Amino acid sequence: MVVSTEKMDGIVSMSRADLTAEVEPGVITGELKRRASEMGLFYPPDPASSEFSSIGGNISENAGGLRAIKYGSTSNYVLGLEVVLPTGAILWLGRHTHKGVVGYSLKDLFIGSEGTLGIITRAVLRLIPMPRTTSVLLVTYSDASASASAVKGILGTGILPSALEFMDRASLSAVSAYRGTEVFGEKAGSALLIEVDGTEEETGKAIEKIRAACREGAVSMEVSHGPEAEGLWSARRAISPALAKIRPFKLNEDVVVPLSKLPELVSGVDRIAGEMDLRYANFGHAGDGNIHVNLLYDEKDGGEHERALRAVDMVFDLVIRLGGTISGEHGVGITKLAYITKELSPAAHELMRGIKRLVDPNNIMNPGKAL
Repeated sequence: MVVSTEKMDGIVSMSRADLTAEVEPGVITGELKRRASEMGLFYPPDPASSEFSSIGGNISENAGGLRAIKYGSTSNYVLGLEVVLPTGAILWLGRHTHKGVVGYSLKDLFIGSEGTLGIITRAVLRLIPMPRTTSVLLVTYSDASASASAVKGILGTGILPSALEFMDRASLSAVSAYRGTEVFGEKAGSALLIEVDGTEEETGKAIEKIRAACREGAVSMEVSHGPEAEGLWSARRAISPALAKIRPFKLNEDVVVPLSKLPELVSGVDRIAGEMDLRYANFGHAGDGNIHVNLLYDEKDGGEHERALRAVDMVFDLVIRLGGTISGEHGVGITKLAYITKELSPAAHELMRGIKRLVDPNNIMNPGKAL
């Protein structure tokens, strides 16, 4: 049996006074963001899939996105949830207020639970005032290692960008081929897309400090505003579908490492792809260490899929050695199920399974997934 909440797509209420929105799970993230902006409000979680991903799905995966570096992931904006348990019981978890510590935070048990504990039927979300202005700085470098190394200098300025995105050469080339025009410059071997927000004076000063931090080794630097900046973000969001220009299939792993380990991750993936004779593309949220490692393959090319699967295993081993995690926002589902013991201890895994048995004793909610 498949249960869909797709048509539960109502925005029940939105309050400028309370800085909250109450929504049904089928509301599309981008639509919520637009409705909030019409009231001068901002819903910060910003997955690249915001134009078609739903709030219920975002909560079930604890979606991150482009602006998690400054504003956090979906879990930072969920105040309360209505959920239906496998038993049929309807629970209200959390609250409408911005603070509250009565009892265990049970709502957080359902955030990121991948539909294994219950069905989300309503959510109360925290909103914030819309930033007055934003500025975007595009910095290109000759290679991926230079971009990865520059992240430390950017964060060392003391300024926290609202977004700090990394794209390697393959990602940039795929987008240009997908769009039919050169988007990031012919000489770009990698790029950082950096956004700052605040007052006009604040963003101006922040951009200049970040420009100074990025200057060493940079091929080009360009500041954008308004529609021009949105065009760059649109290109960034197009990377994932654009990769089909290189190979028709991909294994997209959203790994996370400590910020200081980004250069080691980038060079390690390059080494692994070379050993496995695979094409690959790295892009993602460099500001919080969350890189989408895409191992590309063609099923018609004998052995390429099997080599890609072996490469995934090697990438996960590398990530764990670097002190990272094998999933920052995509979850486990069934594709990562075989790998979770690389990260979870037997005791932690059993505790999670115990919670699952307690809430869903008959194992009817997404059986065989996540745990």
